Amino acid sequence: MMMKDIGKLVVWPAYLDKEKTKAEGRIISRKSAVQDPKADEILKAAQKLGMEPELESDKAYPRAWWEKSGRIMIANTQPKTAAVRQIAAQIKKARGE
Repeated sequence: MMMKDIGKLVVWPAYLDKEKTKAEGRIISRKSAVQDPKADEILKAAQKLGMEPELESDKAYPRAWWEKSGRIMIANTQPKTAAVRQIAAQIKKARGE
């Protein structure tokens, strides 16, 4: 972990992808998860929630190293699963689901 990452949580799109299994990286329930989330969608949702997000679009999720899905760094102010659940809910709201 680099120094600029201290105090930040990493959010990968796989964490909230309804199509992924827990073994593939999803960390919230399928019911809470969203269909095919994109890094920029997560960024916008995190901005709306005031999580001070930073997008790193050149990064690849370690379990899918061949896919450059990008990652979002957010302020570490709450447990990761709670933050991811809020982001997923915000994306659903934005999509009108």
